Amino acid sequence: MEWQVEFYTDKNGKKPVIEWLKTLDVKIKAKIFRNLTLLEKFGLDVKEPFVKPLENKLYEVRAKDSKGIYRVIYFAHTGKRFMLLHGFVKKTQKTPRK
Repeated sequence: MEWQVEFYTDKNGKKPVIEWLKTLDVKIKAKIFRNLTLLEKFGLDVKEPFVKPLENKLYEVRAKDSKGIYRVIYFAHTGKRFMLLHGFVKKTQKTPRK
């Protein structure tokens, strides 16, 4: 059984990662979705440069292009699911805690 990628939904019914992805260029979206597909297929076996562990069971999906470095924060959830929490463009060397 393959893993499933799910998008966190807030109390107002919004999916922050989906909203963020809508603002991105199609080429970088394709890179992010390629990495999400790797997660679905290979689960926790996916490593750098596609994903990287952060701390406290949080991970980041990693993608970059000439315009920036993009990250999607997620965690592994019960039932072979990954929950995508937040997406952002990275502007510093280290991923910010907040």
